[in-house]
Amino acid sequence: MRLELADYPVKEIRLGRTFRYQNGVLEVDGPALEAMILRDGRIAEASVAVVRPGDKVRITGIRDLVEPRVKVNGNGQVFPGILGPVEAVGDGRTHRLSGMTVVATAAYEGTVRAGLGVQRSALLDMCGPGAAASKFGALAHLVLIMKLRDGLSELDAHTAIQAAEFQVARRAAETTLGVEPGGVEVYDLRVRRPELPNVVLIQGCLTDDHHVHSGVSYYGLPIRESLSTVVHPNELLDCAMAVNATRGIGYFPITWDWQNHPLALGLYRDHGRRLNFLGMILQRIRYETFHGKEVIAQNAAQLAVTLGAQGALVTWLGSGNAFVDVMLTVRACERRGIDTVLVTYEYGGKDGVDSPLLFYVPEANAVVSTGSRDRWLELPEIERLVGPYERVQILSYPGAPVAEAKGRLTLDARDMVIGGVDNWGKEAWVCNAY
Repeated sequence: MRLELADYPVKEIRLGRTFRYQNGVLEVDGPALEAMILRDGRIAEASVAVVRPGDKVRITGIRDLVEPRVKVNGNGQVFPGILGPVEAVGDGRTHRLSGMTVVATAAYEGTVRAGLGVQRSALLDMCGPGAAASKFGALAHLVLIMKLRDGLSELDAHTAIQAAEFQVARRAAETTLGVEPGGVEVYDLRVRRPELPNVVLIQGCLTDDHHVHSGVSYYGLPIRESLSTVVHPNELLDCAMAVNATRGIGYFPITWDWQNHPLALGLYRDHGRRLNFLGMILQRIRYETFHGKEVIAQNAAQLAVTLGAQGALVTWLGSGNAFVDVMLTVRACERRGIDTVLVTYEYGGKDGVDSPLLFYVPEANAVVSTGSRDRWLELPEIERLVGPYERVQILSYPGAPVAEAKGRLTLDARDMVIGGVDNWGKEAWVCNAY
């Protein structure tokens, strides 16, 4: 596969009566976008807003974020299996609007009352400590504010939110057609240098078997009881990976993260220079028996051997007992002679003195921390709210107390801030030893 990714940086977003990209300014037709969203009868109300870095704004009810992209050459289209037929992507040319996102916010109560499938939404401040805590505080956002009709199933709610955000994102990206890009990057793994080490990225994905959506999908198909799968990283750039759009959680990567996977892109930059990047192994984790965890660890490691890997970068998404699957995968790779590095966030407790990881194996002797999920965060009172909620639940369980979204909020972890946990090392955090 050879993919050209043409970049169109967005410095400003304007609501107007037309669709146009010119000199870093994206203009979108707000009423037209609202009408597009409301064609779906599952959505009762819809509006759009623009927020910018530094605005004294708090966005509420966030379910997902996506970077606008459109395919202009090659097979298929962006978001295959969701906006169009299932057709292999990763070849040809794709346009992206960088420096911005489409934010999907939605008022929705949900029907699941316990477990991973409980609907959740996140928030984002555009100024102050909340903006500094998330990589999305520095981007411009086109915010979709939706209210879903009562009585929707979990699957209907997910597909309605996701279809709306992806359609808007693609429509925004279509403004770049016929416009010269700011730059073009080429992604091609076909040429390898035999003297360089072969490295694979093993991406663990926490999934849930008990609800209609497992949390992560590939070509629109939720990942469930599957063994490991080889995925070409170009497929990520063409939006073949997406997430459950009823859950915005700070420690779960969202669709934007899959489009801009920093570990995949980092290995791509080093391809042919320091290493040969073999691609990604997509690994379903969170098996409920230790037997299942052992099987998936051995399966991923054996697939890495089959690909010819001499080194592996192992990372994951999720929390809880899924981390056992990850550590067993590190052990399985090391025992096969594959030098393995684990990339993970830490726990550590509110004051950083608790155990940073949930489970250890001796073979995990090279670990990169992307920071703590557990640290306190104080959000000051804000001037303006954008989004469907004026009151928010600080905790996620049903019946949890609520607080005024505009007021001062004390968060005992980063779960409520979208992008508040750096799963894959996108941020430039530095560790200081005292």
